[in-house]
Amino acid sequence: MLMKLQSIANENKFVHILQINLKDLHAYPNFVKQVSDIVKDNGLNVLFNNAGVSPKFTRLGLVKAEQLTDAFETNTLAPIMLSKALLPLLKQSAERNSSKPLGVERAAIINMSSYLASMDMNSTGGLYPYRCSKVALNMATRTMSIDLKSDGILATALHPGWVKTSMGGANAPMEIEQSCTAIVDSMGGANAPMEIEQSCTAIVDLLDKLGEEHNGNFYQYDGQKLPW
Repeated sequence: MLMKLQSIANENKFVHILQINLKDLHAYPNFVKQVSDIVKDNGLNVLFNNAGVSPKFTRLGLVKAEQLTDAFETNTLAPIMLSKALLPLLKQSAERNSSKPLGVERAAIINMSSYLASMDMNSTGGLYPYRCSKVALNMATRTMSIDLKSDGILATALHPGWVKTSMGGANAPMEIEQSCTAIVDSMGGANAPMEIEQSCTAIVDLLDKLGEEHNGNFYQYDGQKLPW
């Protein structure tokens, strides 16, 4: 995957590959400096908190403390602390684009959540580390949307679908292309299926459809608003 990303970066001067261990909070200042050196006076207009981990399916009698700790560190603590670390750059973008409405053209934090974090939709139980850490991320998203609104920064939680990634597994019903395309559709894009490159480009292009009505809410990949 890293080689594929590097290949894309080699062909596009606007793509920069930066590495960070999200559990290593001491690495954040250097990472922020690298981002700052890239965005310069423009600031950072969109932060996707996408990293996530999920232990194998566990019932209460089998769950381990280290599984909970690991999930919360990656799925909850890291997005909060990375958002905090990059907040000056997000505020810089929001201030620079203060004439624009709340949304990604100004500044936004997109937290990748999961329908498994919905308490109303939980009918199967299990998955304590993943569910609980993503519920906490949803609360963080809601709280960010309140705390940062006056700064002109939008915060939204997004469930990308059950996708065939290394975490989703081969049995997931959706290809990555399908999920990206569905997210694009939810933002007002065309219904025609697209290649992953087209889809991800379209997602970036169409994220400016997000507005104040999306701030602090929880959405599925197809645009359906999910219950907390």
